[in-house]
Amino acid sequence: MEKAAETDLYAPVKAWLEGRGHTVKGEVGAADVVARKDGALLIVELKLGFSLVLLQQAVARQAVCDLVYVAVPRWRGKAGWRAFKGNIGLCRRLGLGVLSVQTGTGEVQEHAAPGPFQPRKAARKRARLEREFDTRSGDPTPGGTNGQVMTSYRQDALACAAYLAGAGATKAVVVAHETGVARARQIMADNHHGWFVRASRGIYALSDEGIAMHAGPAAL
Repeated sequence: MEKAAETDLYAPVKAWLEGRGHTVKGEVGAADVVARKDGALLIVELKLGFSLVLLQQAVARQAVCDLVYVAVPRWRGKAGWRAFKGNIGLCRRLGLGVLSVQTGTGEVQEHAAPGPFQPRKAARKRARLEREFDTRSGDPTPGGTNGQVMTSYRQDALACAAYLAGAGATKAVVVAHETGVARARQIMADNHHGWFVRASRGIYALSDEGIAMHAGPAAL
């Protein structure tokens, strides 16, 4: 089987553009594909896959015209689609259009149109981010680490565990008051870390795992 070439993408992309009323020519100046319709220019950069070079070339073409596409072969498999989908998002943020070409059939699909991008704000994600920032005590985890993140939730759970280690089984309302952790009851009831047991109604103590945690390096 012959290795695919960027020129294999040209004919399908040209046909797709011509079907939309453009006049198309290849390798005009530095551009792989140049099209014109009603006086408006459109450029397409062809590559066999997404790369930094492709994006740099496409962004450079934006100095010539506003309508710039990148065209690559259609993805293969679920992993290929996940990567492709991520690149679509990146191209949208750069104001680039995205085309995929089914090399077997020549089918061209438009996944994004070129133009200014206005990101949609995720209000809930922002609220969670700000809440975690505001409730986390100090700066316990270096940025860039792939290890255990010391979240505000974990900090609060550790505070509850430390109190129970000294006081023994205690009412949740007392733990909340003494530690200043307003959500102490919820943390001990949910027991995501496995550190707590309910001794009786409304009263919590450390589990064996919690005792071992408090005595070991994980408590630091």
